[in-house]
Amino acid sequence: MLIDTHSHLNFSAYKDDAGDVIKRTLEDGIWMINVGSQYSTSKRAVEIAERYEKGVYAAVGLHPIHLSGGIFKTKIDKEEVEFETREEEFDRGKYRELARSEKVVAVGEIGLDYWYRPKTKTKLEQFKRKQKEVFLSQMKLAGEIDLPVIFHCRLAHEDLIAALGDEEKGVVHCFSGSWQEAQKYLSKGLYLGFNGIIFKLDLDEVIEKTPLDRILVETDCPYLTPPPKEGRNEPLYVKYVAEKIAKIKKLSYQEITAATTQNAIKLFNLHG
Repeated sequence: MLIDTHSHLNFSAYKDDAGDVIKRTLEDGIWMINVGSQYSTSKRAVEIAERYEKGVYAAVGLHPIHLSGGIFKTKIDKEEVEFETREEEFDRGKYRELARSEKVVAVGEIGLDYWYRPKTKTKLEQFKRKQKEVFLSQMKLAGEIDLPVIFHCRLAHEDLIAALGDEEKGVVHCFSGSWQEAQKYLSKGLYLGFNGIIFKLDLDEVIEKTPLDRILVETDCPYLTPPPKEGRNEPLYVKYVAEKIAKIKKLSYQEITAATTQNAIKLFNLHG
């Protein structure tokens, strides 16, 4: 058994066949958590999860890339949403209502992302400030409803680490930082999530040194398809991530699947 702790079958990339993808994933003994990026995709993640007795769960949250707030315009990702604005104000009440579902197991993905950013220093500071404000508001919501957090971080590890408390409950999804940064997250009680990015970046040292009981596997599908597959990613391919981690840590595939599955069940309190 494996658990893909970060998938996006709630995205438009799967609008025509999400049910088929889920069917073959569950038949192969793989569970999944579909993660929201804004209200529409969070709502869809909950709706999908509620169709299944077990094996399919949801996380709800507002991704920082949707917080440009008019400071600058970013390109719409048709794999994610279609015919919608990318800008959204965080409405705590609406997200709290979504989180009432028993199938919601986390708040996420939330965090900081400085990849797409304004050119001028003034607008950049406004953009960072906006992201931090909304991030802290969502962290507060997670604390109020006692759910772990799925953190997104891109080119912002220093700021994210500074914004965290001494003890946190959650996972740094798609970890791509240094071992020094990893140590700081681990010291706060967080897990590290690894996906197809480990085939693109050299994260061997981080994976080798991270304790097995603090590792989660994920796909981030439809993105980051691991070799030998091509095209759209899907939860089934999480097995290739587990295989590479096993090779790096010099452990068996079965040891990795058993440990990461138990880690996911523990962090997200998964049940049927």
